Amino acid sequence: MMRRIYSGLKWLAALLVAVLLAGALWLYFAPPALIRLGSGFAAKTVCSNLFIAGRDPQVVLRDDVQAPGHPLLKLMRVRVDAADATVHAGLFGVFGEGLAVFRGATGCTSVPDGNVSAAEGRRFYLPPQEPLGVALWPEGLRIDVSQFPLVSEILDDERLTGPGMRAVVVVQDGRIIGERFGEGVVNYTQPLTGWSMTKTVTAALIGARVHAGRMSVEDDRLFPEWENDERANITVADLLGMESGLAFNEDYGDVTDVTRMLYLESDMAGFVAGMPLVDPIGAAFSYSSGTSVLLSRIWQASFSAPRDALAWPYEALFRPLGMDTAVLETDSRGTYVGSSNLFASARDWARFGQFLLQDGVWKGERILPEGWVAWMSTPTVASGGEYGRHVWLHGPRATTPAGTHPDAGFDLPQDAYWLLGHDGQTVTIIPSRRMVVVRMGLTPSKLGYKPQALVEALLKLPGRQE
Repeated sequence: MMRRIYSGLKWLAALLVAVLLAGALWLYFAPPALIRLGSGFAAKTVCSNLFIAGRDPQVVLRDDVQAPGHPLLKLMRVRVDAADATVHAGLFGVFGEGLAVFRGATGCTSVPDGNVSAAEGRRFYLPPQEPLGVALWPEGLRIDVSQFPLVSEILDDERLTGPGMRAVVVVQDGRIIGERFGEGVVNYTQPLTGWSMTKTVTAALIGARVHAGRMSVEDDRLFPEWENDERANITVADLLGMESGLAFNEDYGDVTDVTRMLYLESDMAGFVAGMPLVDPIGAAFSYSSGTSVLLSRIWQASFSAPRDALAWPYEALFRPLGMDTAVLETDSRGTYVGSSNLFASARDWARFGQFLLQDGVWKGERILPEGWVAWMSTPTVASGGEYGRHVWLHGPRATTPAGTHPDAGFDLPQDAYWLLGHDGQTVTIIPSRRMVVVRMGLTPSKLGYKPQALVEALLKLPGRQE
């Protein structure tokens, strides 16, 4: 009897080992898309924050990948190869191999197909140049926060700056009148990810190409695969207003169009260009990171030489504005990820906001067409007044109930418009008050934080009512 029980237990143990081994082999050779997505996100996030921002990779894994994200991400482990400038990630460090590589001025990229040589072929370095940032505020950088004690009081209020705050910069009349930096931000030069605030930078880059006479917002027939169907009639203006009618699922937290594009596709623009129409062109507003990547491919195609296109953001925008910390990343095939992947210090994000406040003029030089920024910040019909051309006309929605305006309950000027990014990145531009407010952090929307309260408090200070 005991012999039979013992034999049965051995058989069950052997079966269990076989099942576990089969499961491990399956996870290793054919991991589900969700695991590959998590691995790709972990590798890319650590790579960018290590090689661009100089942060500790394990701190980035803990704070930026695991803390706010999907439970699966808590099981991710990373390995850094500094000599090759690569980061590997996987479930328990083994399954669903995620790979990211750093390539100089084009930052880090996910390499979901494992083709490192193709990704490294997009390596690009800018010629060395003395930092210009200090000299290129409208009249020279001058910071004297001691002159604005009431601003300092507001920025010391954690209820107003919000949980997970990493940086706040307040600009009035082209001067920084207050700033704060949160835990983990070494100094004011540390680049921070803007996430979807990058979309507005993409609109500015297109404006610069329009100003140079190399593009028009009426351009159509934008991709070869659109030639023989209705998509051929989509214009640059339709894409800027998120009114193209193209299908795209922008939901996060699972394997959707946006997460697949960012972490599982080597040619992001090619992936999105294959999407079908689901609405008549110009009839429906549909917020889409894929749209911004298409726009990046379009403006890059206006150059005959790919390396000239890679240099354009720096030559046309970042260096003239003194955005010395800015790094705009491409996918592994060389298309700028104009939806999401610009790193820059909070002060440099403030420069960009000030640049828009000045209608695309910096130090007397017009970089964007006259009236371009006004056009960007004019509400589109399809958005119901919520959106312009790659800018929002209200603050973050956070936990605002459906059917309620995100700015309800806040006294904000009608002409305010916003750059909004994932996890609490915002730039508020208020032309009538000559004010720019940058607030950056790691603040998931589920926390309910709304920077509208911070902006309102700053506007109500004495002397801010003009």
